[in-house]
Amino acid sequence: MKSVKGQLVDIENRRIFPAEVIIENKKIVEIKESQHNERQFIMPGFIDAHIHIESSMLVPSEFAKVATIHGTVATVSDPHEIANVLGIDGVNFMIENGKKVPLKFHFGAPSCVPATAFETAGATINAEAIKELMQSPDIFYLAEMMNYPGVLHDDPEVLEKIKWAQHFNKPVDGHAPGLLGKDAEKYINSGISTDHECFTYEEAAEKLALGMKILVREGSAAKNFEALIDLLPEHYEHMMFCSDDKHPDDLVLGHINQLCQRAVAKGIDVFKVLQAACINPVKHYNLNVGLLKEGDAADFILVENLTDFNVLKTYIDGKIVAENGHSDIASVHFSTPNNFNISEKNSEDFKLKTDAEDVRVIEALDGELISNEIEAKAILKDGSLSSNIDDDILKISVVNRYEDKAPSVAFIKNFGLKKGAIASSVGHDSHNIIVVGTSDEEICNAVNLIIKNKGGICAVNGENQKSLPLPVAGIISDKDGWETGKLYEEIDQMAKDLGSSLKAPFMTLSFMALLVIPDLKLSDKGLFSGKKFEFVGVNF
Repeated sequence: MKSVKGQLVDIENRRIFPAEVIIENKKIVEIKESQHNERQFIMPGFIDAHIHIESSMLVPSEFAKVATIHGTVATVSDPHEIANVLGIDGVNFMIENGKKVPLKFHFGAPSCVPATAFETAGATINAEAIKELMQSPDIFYLAEMMNYPGVLHDDPEVLEKIKWAQHFNKPVDGHAPGLLGKDAEKYINSGISTDHECFTYEEAAEKLALGMKILVREGSAAKNFEALIDLLPEHYEHMMFCSDDKHPDDLVLGHINQLCQRAVAKGIDVFKVLQAACINPVKHYNLNVGLLKEGDAADFILVENLTDFNVLKTYIDGKIVAENGHSDIASVHFSTPNNFNISEKNSEDFKLKTDAEDVRVIEALDGELISNEIEAKAILKDGSLSSNIDDDILKISVVNRYEDKAPSVAFIKNFGLKKGAIASSVGHDSHNIIVVGTSDEEICNAVNLIIKNKGGICAVNGENQKSLPLPVAGIISDKDGWETGKLYEEIDQMAKDLGSSLKAPFMTLSFMALLVIPDLKLSDKGLFSGKKFEFVGVNF
């Protein structure tokens, strides 16, 4: 038996009082008010209500080492990134690896593998597989239903997946950016209960009014905190915080604790902020996480104050797992399943033959998953199109990683590269290789470096090359968070030295193949309009 003293933050009853928390056999057996001189605050731990652990480029056990130092005790995790590469085997890899550490991972069954029929993935998870997954006590919900057109058009396979989640009484997560009016109403009425994709106040307010739970997302690329946070004071019982995608260098700096700090700094009531950060995810997803009550699992954190949320200690099941910025979680052994099956390319593979210089261009938006379609001019020479570096119209390509096929090629604006190329096999959601560069030769060099490493991210400029290998499914490092974060930071800086002005060029790059987010994107099969939901030509 042990005890922890401090100022206890009773979120739901909106009171703070001096208390002693008695712990025995991983549980809180008693909370008693007691006078003492301890000024630290005892509060429930933070929960990321929607995250793809794979986007941290860490396996769950290494993610846990970093996240717990920021007071995160649990996550609601969608493993659809690794599922698109390895199928159910990938989901099971994440679950089993996560079980080896104290942080409480709650995985969902990926609803959209592949995300669309317009790209090549490494696996398929159909409705029958969803039924199998839903029966598992290790699966807590049906993960984000990105195929909202399928919901709206009553696709039998889509509706059956939702039906199996409902049959096993597990929540269904949503993903419907910009969906409003009658379409939003039908989407929600199908049984979908959350959305983390809202990017305007008006959209989130409408979905809240229709009964949806709204997640305030602030990740490495998509940053919607400022757009949505003013809804929290009125709707705090129906909102949560999430990162969705968090690159390793960002995770080292902070997690959900940062969002609480920012919200409180805006003058929002601290109890309402913590309700969204600590309580709501547990209740919505029925998580096995304690809420600082007698009889609960002893999952809580000690913070220095309730303004900057500097985490002093993180307890999970009554054990200190992180203290003063240092993790007590040991690394564990894990396998490195892969699924990279292609040979190296040559620069001729990236030529785009045409007789017209006017091209349809993806306009990338800094800090957003969405993109625009614009018209611009590439450089036409000898019947082939090249990057127009002066106007920032660069060539982009997606290369099928699962079988040798001709790369798809198009153009993109706002990456800003003046020389070289950057590439990644983290290309949501199918994780083919995606590359942007200033010449066919540089593009080819970057792609071949990824192929050589059987996955990773890289920046190249002639003989100067930097890479971060990602051998686990071609999307996850086999190193710890600090080493991975440092390598990522170096490559990110090289991309910026090559001219990119994007805050997170590799995260933005990864979403340029995300077809389910409008408007113009590129898959390994071609240029795709999210608004029309069909392929379009590079030339008009």
